[in-house]
This record gives sequence, structure tokens and C-alpha cells, in this order.
Amino acid sequence: MSASRWTGLSAGRLRATWRRAANKDGTAAVEFALLLPVLITLFFGVVETSLALLCRADVSIMTSTAADLISQAGVLTTADVRNVYSASGTILYPYYDPSAAGSAMPTIRLTSVIDDGSGAVGQNHLTGTVAWSCTQPGSGTLSPATRTAGSTVTLPQALMTSGGSVIIAEVAYNYASPTSKVITGPLVMANNFYTKPRRVLQIGTPTGGCP
Repeated sequence: MSASRWTGLSAGRLRATWRRAANKDGTAAVEFALLLPVLITLFFGVVETSLALLCRADVSIMTSTAADLISQAGVLTTADVRNVYSASGTILYPYYDPSAAGSAMPTIRLTSVIDDGSGAVGQNHLTGTVAWSCTQPGSGTLSPATRTAGSTVTLPQALMTSGGSVIIAEVAYNYASPTSKVITGPLVMANNFYTKPRRVLQIGTPTGGCP
């Protein structure tokens, strides 16, 4: 076989190889273009879901912190309640930043529920009467919308003791995703926490009223 024939065969094989490589490159580009929107959606979905879960955990911590701070008081003042709002609100940073314009404020409600006398002496029971309730209005909606003095509250467990009281902290926050690619609307995150006063049986109405 002559050298020219070998040269012809090699050139033909090279051209075929180049064509196959070009075809494969084109297929890969088309596949990548089709998968790219799915990959971007998955990326933003993971990021936004993770941030939302972290915020949900912070709302729970915020609620328990507010209840814990109030339960340590023997006597409350308007300034004390305002400080509890401020201290517990910092837990939501950076989701809620008081110094940032337009930052959604969490709704915080602090309520003292006292014994209504319905239980047997020495036995815990489920119901009580609202002695006082203070609310910091915000973006979230609480349920019930209001707690008025004298209204009856049914507790989730038999927490009420004879002559005692229960502090209820409630928080509701409208979470908005910073990117809004997957989570497009606000998510209402709400949490309740129940505790008992540590220093007195019943914490009186804040001196000076609610802030």
C-alpha cells in the first residue's frame, strides 16, 4: 500500500473524529441549557429554605426568651416591657433590623393569666383569666387577635395552680425571602411559650401601663 493511501485514510479518520467531537460538544451544550433552569431553581430552593428554617428557629428562641425575661420580674414597669420587646427582637437579626427602613417588625404579645378558681385546691387545671396583656404591633397576625382583661384562656396543659398564674409569650412574624425566587410570598411564622413567674405567684399589671 502506498504512502499516499495511508495519508488519505488518516486524513479521513481525522475529519470523522472532528465531526464526532463537534457533535458531542453541541449535544452537551444543549443538555446544559436545558438543565440550567432546573439547577438554578434547586440552588435557590436550598438557600431560601435553609434561611427560612433558620428564621423559624429564631422565632421560637425569641418567644421563649421574652417569656423567660418577663417571668423573672416581681414588679413590671412600662420600661421593663419595652426592654423585653427590644431584647427579644434582636434575636431575629438580620431578618429584622430596627435600624433598617422597611424592616418588618415582629408582633409580640405578653399576657399574664391568673387562676380563675375553677380547679380543686392543690390540683393543677387548664383554665385561667387574663389579668393583663401587652402587645407590640408588627407584621405578623396572632391568634386570637386580642386578649382582653377578664377573658378566659384555656391552656394547652394543666399548668395553672391554685392562686398562681401563667405567663404567655406569643410571637408572629412575616418572613420574606431575601431573593424571592422560590419562596415568593411572606411566610407567617408564629410561636407560643408558657412559663410561670419565678419570684411571685402573680405579676401585677405593668406600672404605667403597656408601652
